[in-house]
Amino acid sequence: MMFIYETVFAQKLTFTWLQALKRFKPCHINMSNTTIKILAKELNLSVASVSKALRDSHEISKETKEKVLALARKLNYVPNPYASSLRKRKSKTIAVVLPEVADSFFSLAINGIESVAQDKGYHVLIYLTHESFAREEAILNEFKSGRVDGILISVSSETNNSDHITQVIASGKPVVFFDRVCDDVETAKIITDDMESSYKATSHLIQNGCKNIAYIYTSRSLSINNKRLEGYKKALADHDITIQEDLIVLCDSNTTGNYDIIKKLLKKKNRPDALIACVEKLTTPIYLACRDLKLSIPGKIKVISFTNLQAALILSPALTTVTQPAFEMGKMAATVLFKALEKKNYSLKKETVIIPSVLNIRQSAT
Repeated sequence: MMFIYETVFAQKLTFTWLQALKRFKPCHINMSNTTIKILAKELNLSVASVSKALRDSHEISKETKEKVLALARKLNYVPNPYASSLRKRKSKTIAVVLPEVADSFFSLAINGIESVAQDKGYHVLIYLTHESFAREEAILNEFKSGRVDGILISVSSETNNSDHITQVIASGKPVVFFDRVCDDVETAKIITDDMESSYKATSHLIQNGCKNIAYIYTSRSLSINNKRLEGYKKALADHDITIQEDLIVLCDSNTTGNYDIIKKLLKKKNRPDALIACVEKLTTPIYLACRDLKLSIPGKIKVISFTNLQAALILSPALTTVTQPAFEMGKMAATVLFKALEKKNYSLKKETVIIPSVLNIRQSAT
């Protein structure tokens, strides 16, 4: 199975049968193998009649309803929400496709998504791509079978083709991007001001005397990386600082490898006097490399990272961060998705929401 874990929200059981059962003492309902078919057979009724009785339909007499409720209690019958969903061609489930969960941004975003899904009585399935395009493609293809009603996705660092996503949309499944998006796909996107945030971070370093500012990133294909890089370059240009391509360094998902790359960068003759890390996972190798090379932060080198890491406050020195509104982005993405699920003619094509990030200035960049 490709899904990592499933969070199930208890559905609001509003059936009249449950309200009626509560009048009996003791009111103790256990899970059992009792089905509507078994109830129907015992009472010599049709499955449809039993189902209507449990739903307190006006088509069923009071006497029949009481018989059905009494037997349901006796046999410890519990309704199957999945079966009900299938009859309505709804799974009452949404999928959240993520590159990873170790990043604090995605952990907070999941909380925002679940806060909405819970109120809607929906299940949430979390799928991890582990930054693999092939895995992401396989997961999206699985959704064509109808396992989920809608999809929230933040694409992998390898994703440079969106055909698998447009195919799912064409099959009738609403898809909403958040954070990492495919710009060419016409659907809702919940993003932050990546270019502007990077511009502000770079400008802050320049205003604090930095001239050789390195930008460290992890993917050439990710839209957010490219927008942050664009903001970095624009800030340098606006302050009449020459862009040095050798200070724009590509890392990967390997922590040990990133440590070596960053250490090599910091050992250059014309080493940078500041680093901007475009993703959270680069923070640790930066601090380790500076420690091992005995480069004091911020004395010898200043550091800013795009991260929601709460531990940024207790790092030594405390880390200056560009913090994304992760919970709000997750909540908004889910809200937009449910609009599409609940309104037949609701179009996601023109829906783009930009929620600003915040530059938190601390000791690492002062």
